[in-house]
Amino acid sequence: MLVAQDAPFIYRCLQRLIWSLLRVIARMDVSGSGHVPLTGPVIVACNHLHSLDIPIVGVVFPRRPAVFAANKWHGKLGGWIMEKGTQVIYVARGEADRGAMSKALAVLRRGGVLAVAPEGTRSRTGGLQQGKDGAVYLASRTGATIIPIAVWGQEAALGAWRQFKRPEIHIRIGEPVRLPDGAERARMAELHGYTEELMLTLARMLPPQYRGVYADRLPEGR
Repeated sequence: MLVAQDAPFIYRCLQRLIWSLLRVIARMDVSGSGHVPLTGPVIVACNHLHSLDIPIVGVVFPRRPAVFAANKWHGKLGGWIMEKGTQVIYVARGEADRGAMSKALAVLRRGGVLAVAPEGTRSRTGGLQQGKDGAVYLASRTGATIIPIAVWGQEAALGAWRQFKRPEIHIRIGEPVRLPDGAERARMAELHGYTEELMLTLARMLPPQYRGVYADRLPEGR
């Protein structure tokens, strides 16, 4: 694993500790760490199957990301734990939260890392849902590189652990995605197109049973 050198000492220690623990209780299959730019603004775009998604990605990602979390976690144990590990941007669900968007833009304009689930919420079907434009909008306004990450197996981890089994957890870190020149002036239709390409990239990185609404949009055999 590559430890997040831009993170506080306590974060790096926790990252090593949790990684060591995961290797004992699960079969971790990670590839593509070398695709991550170690400097400059980065958006981590990950599929969303389970509440374990972001912690698992955070353990293997070589930079410390800021994360979005629903307002319901603010002031609760789950929110407190997230805040101790990283920067949390609380979001009001079901409405356009301009304050949260401004904080996200600020993270990227400082050259930081932001973790985003392009689907907007956890999948209830086990497959990809229709992507939303938030990730590509943030990239278009900041010049951030998008790193697609596909994760699967973690959704079955708790059930496996209850049976004293070691689940297989797979993490694929994809090649950087950069929006074309002029993207900062992109209109809604263009943002939709960029989102579609990003979601198709994630679909290609996932096994067929996890591709959801994008399964039929990939060219045959891809």
